[in-house]
Amino acid sequence: MPLRVLFLTLGASFVVLVLAGLLLLNQATAGIVESKKQASIAEAIGIHSFMQQQLRLPETRNVAINEQLIQLAALAGAESGRYQVLIQGPSSVYQSSEILAESVPAELRAAVESGTGMFVTPTEVVFVDDDQAPVPGWAVGTVLVDSGGERYPIFYIFQMTSEVATIRALQGAVVSTGLALLGALAAIAYMVTVTVVRPVRKASQTALRLASGNLDERMLVRGTDDIASLAESMNEMADDLQQRIRELETLSAVQRRFVSDVSHELRTPLTTIKMATDVIHESRGAFPPQTARAAELMFSEIERFDVMLQDLLEISRFDAGAAVLSLEDVDLAALVRSEVQAHTALAEQQGTELRFTARGDATAMMDSRRIRRILRNLLVNAIEHGEGRPVHVTVAGDEDSVAVTVRDHGVGFPAAQAAQVFERFWRADPSRTRVVGGSGLGLAISLEDARLHDGWLSAWGRPGKGAQFRLTLPKDTDTALTSSPLPIIPTDVTARRTDT
Repeated sequence: MPLRVLFLTLGASFVVLVLAGLLLLNQATAGIVESKKQASIAEAIGIHSFMQQQLRLPETRNVAINEQLIQLAALAGAESGRYQVLIQGPSSVYQSSEILAESVPAELRAAVESGTGMFVTPTEVVFVDDDQAPVPGWAVGTVLVDSGGERYPIFYIFQMTSEVATIRALQGAVVSTGLALLGALAAIAYMVTVTVVRPVRKASQTALRLASGNLDERMLVRGTDDIASLAESMNEMADDLQQRIRELETLSAVQRRFVSDVSHELRTPLTTIKMATDVIHESRGAFPPQTARAAELMFSEIERFDVMLQDLLEISRFDAGAAVLSLEDVDLAALVRSEVQAHTALAEQQGTELRFTARGDATAMMDSRRIRRILRNLLVNAIEHGEGRPVHVTVAGDEDSVAVTVRDHGVGFPAAQAAQVFERFWRADPSRTRVVGGSGLGLAISLEDARLHDGWLSAWGRPGKGAQFRLTLPKDTDTALTSSPLPIIPTDVTARRTDT
């Protein structure tokens, strides 16, 4: 930021200084040139009056006009340091020895020959000496009239050598002054920027430390200016943030302990109730129909309660960071095939056909118990929401990873809910009655199991087009996932898009 502010300041200052310098030089140059013009005109008027008097003196009446013009040109030559003169005689042109006739612009010659009075125009003085470069100047033109009334154009050439030197010196002074000002402005801008940015940078570093968990970090407050107000605000925010985070941590710890304690406390009475229920369920054949049906309902609901309690215990382990893996080389294809066979009876009850496909080497390091739980949750979820349509289970592997997809063609869900399906107790349609049952924690636990393996668990769905869940696992613990052997979008969907 200091460099950016410094460059912006330098850029803006450079533009302002250039514009100011150009304006100053233009005004100074215009003033010098105009002053030289007026001085040239005034001097030309005086010289011309003198020459006109010399041309009409009585003693010059018997002298040839050419000789008179030569004498006048020679007289001007004595003043060559101040001006040069060019006189157009009846037969030739008489001029100062230093300049050429090209020093008089053609438009000035035409104006003098066709008009009366005195004319002035800027010109470029060309010297006889080729080594001497042309210089700007002023050309003043008028006519000499002899006693006989004859008109002879005369041109006075005034060089601007000293004025050009003055302008160049002024340009050098403007440039050097501008560079000095630019350097001074850069130093001032840098000092101001550092003074302002340093506390802001300190505030940024403090915010980063707070975000990294160092809640005791504070800014040093100095003075009563805006920077001090910023430091005070940052410290107040840090105090409030620290207090709220500690409250949330305390509340979260209490909540996790409550769930864990309740789950553990419920295990013993639930085990006793489950044992008694098993005895009653096995003896239901001797009960009246209504009592037997009640025994079956009680048995199924206690089984469901037992599953929910186990899920709550597992969630509490994840929250406490106590979940660990028991890794071994497992063939994912064989593991998936056994889970598909285990759920075939449940699928047939719902009128659903399970179709299994495997390709490639699918052996990887994994905790088979946790992967079985993920597959069980995905299969049960697909059977429940598949609307009796076939469920496709596909396994594939490549050099770095293995993957399994579970594709159903049931109700599906909107694309915006692809992340929400893994939230705890989330249901796409709260009014929908569970057919198979469950705790509402299955997908949340599955996501935690996948993360524990450094893997991915992704979901794709569209209303009325079904859903697909994909589990991707690295083949070994040293490999970081960058891609998956199977796409998240079902191949039947992409095929329809291609055909369209």
